[in-house]
Amino acid sequence: MRYRPFGVSGAAVSNLTLCLGAAAAARGGVHVRDMIFAALEAGINAYHFDIADPALLRAAGEALAHVERRLVIVSLELGAGADRDFSPIGLGREIEQGLHASGLGWFDIAVLDRPGEDELPQTSLTALKTIRKAGHVRMLGVSGNEAVTDLYVSTGAFDALFTPFHANIEWRVRARMRTALERQMSLFVYDYFPDSLSTERKAAETGAPKKRGLFGLGGRGPVEEARRGSFAFLHQTQGWTAEAICLAYGLTDPGVSSVLIRPRDRAHLEALAAAPERDLPAGLSAQIEMARVDAQV
Repeated sequence: MRYRPFGVSGAAVSNLTLCLGAAAAARGGVHVRDMIFAALEAGINAYHFDIADPALLRAAGEALAHVERRLVIVSLELGAGADRDFSPIGLGREIEQGLHASGLGWFDIAVLDRPGEDELPQTSLTALKTIRKAGHVRMLGVSGNEAVTDLYVSTGAFDALFTPFHANIEWRVRARMRTALERQMSLFVYDYFPDSLSTERKAAETGAPKKRGLFGLGGRGPVEEARRGSFAFLHQTQGWTAEAICLAYGLTDPGVSSVLIRPRDRAHLEALAAAPERDLPAGLSAQIEMARVDAQV
């Protein structure tokens, strides 16, 4: 595992952040604890919970209790789920219940889940700043990929941005990330391997065979495929899975603090944890950029 600077405190965060939510909670406390223990063994020191589920946070707190609290970075998503409540009382209740269930003492980042333009009143932001001043949370973050997310970034009220980022991300997201960095916000990225890239493999496998000339020559090479706007080459790189390539690509941006991963099980986690130690094959980053530009054109 490798680490990057996090915030203005000089702390270090692992390249990968283990993200646990409803799917992990549904599998029970044993699964949650096992995943966290596997992550700790892999050197991951960042943990994100995208729902404030008491059972999930209780199991997580039991696992993380084996580590000195200041050595791990824990973030909690606020306002997620069907009963979204961004009122001062609602946000305060979520943080209080989360701390009570987990026993963690504080959350390093409280992240607002994709707040709409009229969902977050000024009184709620003031309440969050008061909670931060009291030490219950260390930083405030916002997540989202809507146009209104730009407005929240521009306020300067947040310390971290949680944003999608992948090989075919649009320029608006890149511009938002640059703005966040200019405001000294830490970047946590998710959705590094979206369905739009994962399904390229199926298209490549079920499509018509490539035409080749005499002696089998003349077929399209990976660079030509990239120029045609296809990401099928992600599934044709020897020694790499498409997901590992996309994860490693997300880490090529030096502004990214950490990438959120959602492994299915311990084996999947261990495979993903090996990605930060590997460098992308020569020329692959250029192929990705050519495919991205052509796809957007």
